[in-house]
Amino acid sequence: MRARSQLAAMPLIHRFASVGFALAFLLGGLVGLLLGLLAYPPTAWFAVLEVGLPAGVLGAAFGALTGMITGTLRGSTTADQAPPRVGAASPR
Repeated sequence: MRARSQLAAMPLIHRFASVGFALAFLLGGLVGLLLGLLAYPPTAWFAVLEVGLPAGVLGAAFGALTGMITGTLRGSTTADQAPPRVGAASPR
């Protein structure tokens, strides 16, 4: 399964939280790498985690909040799941 189809299959909140975590972690890791190289190059790899992980957690929290707001405005928690129609025949 491709990454894009896996994201499309996720509930909206999880999708936004995953993308928020990934983007914030990458940006925070890059900032951590630059700060680590400026401060003490032999331990720059640790600065990637030290700055990247908290940024990723905040990105996931912000993404989940954004997903909740978007889901509420759309009226559902998943993008491709339509609400059931009234009077529709149920599958047997």
